[in-house]
Amino acid sequence: MKRFLALLLASLLLMSLALTGCKKDDTKEGSNKTDDTQQPPKKVEEVAKEVEDDPSVKTLNIYAFTDEVPKMLQKYKELNPDFPYEINETIIATTDGLYQPALDQALAGGGADAPDIYVVEAAFVLKYCQGDAYQYAAPYADLGIDVDRLLEEAEIAPYTVEIGTNPDGKLVGLGYQATGGAFIYRRSLAKDTWGTDDPEVIKGKIGPGWDKFFEAAEELKAKGYAIVSGDGDIWHAVENSSDQGWVVDGKLTIDPKREEFLDLSKKLKDNGYHNDTQDWTDAWYADMKGVGEKPVFGFFGPAWLINYVMAGNSGGEKIGEGTYGDWAVCEPPVGFFWGGSWVLANKDTKIPKTVGKIIEWITLDYSENGLQYMWANGTFDPESGTKDTVASGAVMKISNGEIDFLNGQNMFDAFVPAGEFANGKNLTQYDETINGHFRGQVREYTAGNKTREQALADFKQLVADNLDVEVDLDN
Repeated sequence: MKRFLALLLASLLLMSLALTGCKKDDTKEGSNKTDDTQQPPKKVEEVAKEVEDDPSVKTLNIYAFTDEVPKMLQKYKELNPDFPYEINETIIATTDGLYQPALDQALAGGGADAPDIYVVEAAFVLKYCQGDAYQYAAPYADLGIDVDRLLEEAEIAPYTVEIGTNPDGKLVGLGYQATGGAFIYRRSLAKDTWGTDDPEVIKGKIGPGWDKFFEAAEELKAKGYAIVSGDGDIWHAVENSSDQGWVVDGKLTIDPKREEFLDLSKKLKDNGYHNDTQDWTDAWYADMKGVGEKPVFGFFGPAWLINYVMAGNSGGEKIGEGTYGDWAVCEPPVGFFWGGSWVLANKDTKIPKTVGKIIEWITLDYSENGLQYMWANGTFDPESGTKDTVASGAVMKISNGEIDFLNGQNMFDAFVPAGEFANGKNLTQYDETINGHFRGQVREYTAGNKTREQALADFKQLVADNLDVEVDLDN
């Protein structure tokens, strides 16, 4: 008997060593397949839960600031004929600051009219994922979503995960677009200035760095062209390439890259390198059409700026009309991202299983049946055929980004690498308000109404007067 037990123990020990050896070999093999720069997005260590819906609920409520995500829910319902819910949409534009108060009231009030799903944008996403209102958001795992596996397999852009992770380390929000920025330029103006419109050449003319950008601005000026429409065109590149956000440890912080915007903006104005427009105004749109004060060479932005702003303001609908088709994209002088929408769920939703399936389809489904594949390939709305960059790298690899607006250029060639620049760690929940104060004071300075020092001092005072943020007014 003792001999038998000894043999048994020896056998178990050998089996244990063999298993350990296998695990070590697997790890070693895996480490040889990739390096630190190719690691998948940081995973949120969660385990999906089994959840069930309340059968008495008949309506799914969504709050959004555009009809974009509500249309996705309608598409989901169309693709799933057994979907049993009526969709109740509340759409309130962010203009005049109306959306957030309405959403806050609905979340705090709860009840049958509270949103099951709600959408937030980059300007205030931190408030709902990590800030004052994060407590309302349900962790994706609590909705039955296999978070870890899908983040890795879908190759979700890491910055969207960083932004959508709450203070407890749980993923509560993801986007569906990739909003890494590129430089979008006029082909005809490039050819007239440098003899070529090749993106590989143009990216070397305008960058890397702002010094190269302003060298290009001088060469364009000699031809009678403005390099950008207004200082707002470079603001998002400055803002979202900064190392720190506006608020660090509860204190107002002016990152050196953001402070430099004062000097960059003044240089644009003093040298006549732009048309001195303000973004989102008629003059800005006129420059996209090519009918502004001076022909404008380019704009900074993600793919959504092309699809939803520039194309409709180009003066045409096909190549050869207005400036339509006279555009290309290349790597920007500094890496940045701009905008994006994150989809969240109410932790008190009575239909978590259904909400989880919808959110997974929008943000993590990388199959040809998922929202992101349709979004990338222009099949979500066959009538418009609009293609867009998406958060899933896996989807982008099997998609075609050729568009007529860029005269057939595959925009994914420029925008997929652009996503690598995106940094989700320089946002704060106060960005929308602070950005408005800062840009207003920069314009006062560049117009000659204030000194640089006075503009900075007045900016700090505005933040101190309007936000619960510690501000050093003496330095």
